[in-house]
This record gives sequence, C-alpha cells and structure tokens, in this order.
Amino acid sequence: VSSFQVYIIQVSVGNHQWTVKHRYSDFHDLHEKLVSEKKIDKNLLPPKKIIGKNSKSLVEKRQKELEVYLQTLLLKFPVTAPKVLSHFLHFHLYVS
Repeated sequence: VSSFQVYIIQVSVGNHQWTVKHRYSDFHDLHEKLVSEKKIDKNLLPPKKIIGKNSKSLVEKRQKELEVYLQTLLLKFPVTAPKVLSHFLHFHLYVS
C-alpha cells in the first residue's frame, strides 16, 4: 500500500483567500514547467525528502516551505501568473 501526503496550502491574492490541495509531486511538476518555460530558479522548490517523509514535523515543515514557494512565485508574477501556475492555484475558481 502506497501512501502519500497531500499538502493543504493557503493562497492569498489581494483580498481573496482560498486553499489548494496538492501532493508534492504536483508541486514538482509545476516547478519543472516553470523552470523550463519561465526560467524560475530551480533551487526555489524545497527538496524532496525520502526518509521520514510522512513524519508530522517534516510534513508541517514542508507545508510551510511550500506556502513560501507559492508566495514567492506570486511575487515573481505580480500582474499575470503563467497559465500553469494559475491552473495549479485554481485562479479560475476564485479570482474574477
């Protein structure tokens, strides 16, 4: 049985706030696309950890790091987020 962690991340844009739920692999896929298409620093994404990856303290630490990662991306694209990022953050559901 394979278990995986889903990270629940709070997103804030202007007066709008919502949560998104993604696995680390989703973040990794997003990051790969942004690195190749938008020349994002490839070291921006917190590294993948194998040992103890589901320990409560590691999950909480990574969740905070992923929140910082997304906020950093939003600061890099203050006017128009790339389509892949907008889709990842579910902008189409929350921001008019």
